Amino acid sequence: MSQHLRFRGTGVALVTPFESGRIDWDSLEKIIEHVIAGGVDFLVSLGTTGESVTTSEPEQRQILDATIRINRGRLPVVAGVFGGNNTAELVRKMAEFNFDGIDALLCSNPAYNKPSQEGIFQHYMALAVASPRPIILYNVPSRTASNMTAETTLRLAHASDKFLGIKEASNDVYQVARIIKGKPKNFLVLSGDDFITLPLIASGGDGVISVIANTVPRLFTDMVRATLRYDMPQAQQMNLRLLDLYQLLFLEGNPSGVKAALEAQGLCTREVRLPLVSMSENGQQLIRAELEKVFDTQ
Repeated sequence: MSQHLRFRGTGVALVTPFESGRIDWDSLEKIIEHVIAGGVDFLVSLGTTGESVTTSEPEQRQILDATIRINRGRLPVVAGVFGGNNTAELVRKMAEFNFDGIDALLCSNPAYNKPSQEGIFQHYMALAVASPRPIILYNVPSRTASNMTAETTLRLAHASDKFLGIKEASNDVYQVARIIKGKPKNFLVLSGDDFITLPLIASGGDGVISVIANTVPRLFTDMVRATLRYDMPQAQQMNLRLLDLYQLLFLEGNPSGVKAALEAQGLCTREVRLPLVSMSENGQQLIRAELEKVFDTQ
């Protein structure tokens, strides 16, 4: 299989489960087995949903090692630990990092220092030179305070084969369409938001890195696959079934919402690390009720 095809379809941005402030390793295994059984195509460890910014480097290494061990080579593994706003530090980290068992990296735009488009380009090019693994770019302006334009994305896509694709979370459909129109053949365009996955794929995109796939992996991956084969009646039906759940999972922030859903399913606690807080009882009840509706209509 061509390398890029391994990352087409549904990637799941895995949560990091906690119990009394510590990583809950038994729950991590349950969740990974749950999403693999649910049909996801690849695993993304330590992205935003995995609370990477509030885990220490030793914890990150332990989480990655556990994910690789539990996965047992069944699916590609993407590591999300190379986002940051200090390019030189990320290059240093790459030089010292053990990449065994890791198939690709997810790297977000630098946050806070708000680089220009040229700065974003040079940042990613420095990572491409340093990385021994392919890179999925991650454009998420709501978190980084800077948008990577379609022109910069395409410039990177054509500048180096190291860039496997992009996780696009700008919510700008015109920008996404421009990327799809101008990209190299094997450059993947993945949705960064569950609720726009169907229209993005219908426009020529390749899949998603998903939050909701933690909790309802089978239904969501079936929707993605139906869209990829352009079976729109089936895809639309499943997407509408999930519509309210998409919104509820972000009602009080991510991953507070999806962890509340996973608690309702007995897969982990809803615990998160400060400055995030766990979902309220009211939010938990709303999610529990919506999950019951979703499963009742399957």
